Amino acid sequence: MRRPNILLITTDQQRGDCIGPEGRGVRTPHMDRIAAEGVRFATCITPHPMCQAARASILTGKLPYSQGVRDNGRDLDEALGAQGLGGTFAKAGYATHFIGKAHLSSQQTFEPTGRPECYKSAKDYPESWRGSYMGFEDVQMMLRPHHHTQWYDAPETLHYENWLDQDGQGRARWDKAKERLAPDTAHFQAWRSALEEEWHSSPWISDRTVEMLETRDTDRPFMAWVSFPDPHPPFLSPKPWCDTYSGEDVTIAKHPTLDLERRPWWHRAFVEDRAKPIKQGSEHNAGGIDWGQKGDLTEAALRDLTAIYFGMISAVDHQIGRILAALEASGELENTVVIFTSDHGEWLGDHGLLLKGPMMYDGLLRVPCMIMGPGVAAGQVITDPVNTVDILATCADLAQVETAANHGRSWRGLWEGRESREYALSEYEVDALRSAVDLDMRTVRSARYRMTVDLLTDTGELYDMQADPDEMENLFDDPTHADVRAAHMSMIHARPDDMIPVAPRVGWH
Repeated sequence: MRRPNILLITTDQQRGDCIGPEGRGVRTPHMDRIAAEGVRFATCITPHPMCQAARASILTGKLPYSQGVRDNGRDLDEALGAQGLGGTFAKAGYATHFIGKAHLSSQQTFEPTGRPECYKSAKDYPESWRGSYMGFEDVQMMLRPHHHTQWYDAPETLHYENWLDQDGQGRARWDKAKERLAPDTAHFQAWRSALEEEWHSSPWISDRTVEMLETRDTDRPFMAWVSFPDPHPPFLSPKPWCDTYSGEDVTIAKHPTLDLERRPWWHRAFVEDRAKPIKQGSEHNAGGIDWGQKGDLTEAALRDLTAIYFGMISAVDHQIGRILAALEASGELENTVVIFTSDHGEWLGDHGLLLKGPMMYDGLLRVPCMIMGPGVAAGQVITDPVNTVDILATCADLAQVETAANHGRSWRGLWEGRESREYALSEYEVDALRSAVDLDMRTVRSARYRMTVDLLTDTGELYDMQADPDEMENLFDDPTHADVRAAHMSMIHARPDDMIPVAPRVGWH
């Protein structure tokens, strides 16, 4: 029996409701194909709302407090990382690849960390370097995946930047991406990019992936993590994608007004701190703009933001179609487990918020998630709560590969009807140095409820996701829901007793 290939495709900051089947109007035919030919998990949550910690959990199959990365700016232990997806499948004889945005180590650091993703250490990795990294044998990565960062010439570059600068025009292209085509938008975080589509990161990632599929060693199965950095802010998209959606036609946030009176104390503290000037240096402050600000979320701004955000998603979807076509052309599609998900979501105006932080509304917590391939049922939609920490366990189960101990559970029992899931967990140690407040913030998503609690102060929020899907009425202190609160607190405390010390803060991002 041939061992299946494993292809994990991820985006960055894509909401769970921003795929075709959710009915919001985003056109994602290739993501939808994975769902239609396999299984879609309608209640999949992120283990953490920040890129680095969420990705470390996908890699290791461990919740953040058990892999040490409890926030951005804290580096995953490399030995622990090497036991994750890449190392697990490399040890089993697979050819392992990582292509795109990794963010498995901190980028903006106080001092050099010696890792390739560190701005201050990238110069130590020659242009010919291709890994290994975090267990992946062959890597092609980006040092600056988003345009809130400044450009630096080689050697402070990785594979994407070197390609962008192939004729000495890297800085010019980086700057051109920030040029705004007409018509201008009503919000500074979103624009139509003047840089031609061919130079953006999404085509570069799919080109590398297609090349890998066409030139790989066919004597070995492959495991590849293909990671697109869109639709992460700032929201910019080239033609034709920037014009794919009209601001008048998109479905914007239903409740775009700040409603801090009915929320836990940390909501206000975080919002008021974000209004202050940025305190994390100029590396993520390109053009002198504070990209951590949400700006004024007028209706016009929300329509422009949403239209560009949808366009970014459709642009990635187009590249996923190219990858699936290359798999088909190689005759390997039927023998490849394909998983699509995102690291976390985006507020996109919900409750008057933009970007991300310690408010775990559904737009931020829930991510798209689907799987197809050999051994996977077709055409099922599963509503049981699951988590992206399950990816390693699921892939290992389908490939019959041994893994190091982790928190994930294979999804196979769900689509075969042998199992059910009662809840999924997310956790975030927020520190005031970076995010204004200190929190031991735990979240549980059950079939009906979402509860988030700060264990330092025993304060929180509880929402009935059936009766109140927009999360408007906080039931945490409602005496008629005391039993529900207690049951969900028991779920939070049921996480495995295998926490490790938090990784030291080495930087901001």
